[in-house]
Amino acid sequence: MTQPETPDPNVRVVDHPMVAHMVGELRSAATSVPRFREVMEQLGELLAYEALRSTPTTEVEVVTPLEKTQANRFAERVTLVCILRAGAGLTAGMLRIIPEAQMGHVGMFRDEDALKPVSYYDKLPPSIADGPVLVCDPMLATGGSAVACLDLLKSRGCDDLTFVGVIAAPEGLAKLRDAHPDVPVVLAALDRELNDVGYILPGLGDAGDRIFGTMP
Repeated sequence: MTQPETPDPNVRVVDHPMVAHMVGELRSAATSVPRFREVMEQLGELLAYEALRSTPTTEVEVVTPLEKTQANRFAERVTLVCILRAGAGLTAGMLRIIPEAQMGHVGMFRDEDALKPVSYYDKLPPSIADGPVLVCDPMLATGGSAVACLDLLKSRGCDDLTFVGVIAAPEGLAKLRDAHPDVPVVLAALDRELNDVGYILPGLGDAGDRIFGTMP
């Protein structure tokens, strides 16, 4: 599937055959719940790798089996913020490659009539504003939940934010960029459009239902 152009330098659609292969597996209705969950976690690892590409590091001294040497470590502690519930599918994989990251959770659900986010929960680390924050949600559809979460994090003092998603609709991406043009966006795919009930086309269905096996 050819990716649409994204001239905005703050939007990065990861162009890699492995990412494309994983997205294809997630799209398929034939992919089982266990396999869908596994692929989503693996994709979370790859997207975290891309999202942290510009993260500052600092030199530290370590001792190898043979001698002392200088090595690099993240200069500040990374925080992952999971937009519940589907974001948990991404952050599970991200924690495998950055196990020292701290976690925050923001609970939102979509009012299916108004197509607007309703917030019901947030639990964020006290030191969240002290380092880079990756905001994780597989689907950027209308953009309402992503914008509301970024609003919340900025109100808590966060100024080093990146949104990480799997698939975005142009409408949701435009809404996020209008509200938070300073926040980089890392995606695996940018799809064609939203349908009349706010689902991404061609998309992959409801990511939360497919991760947790709660399909109707």
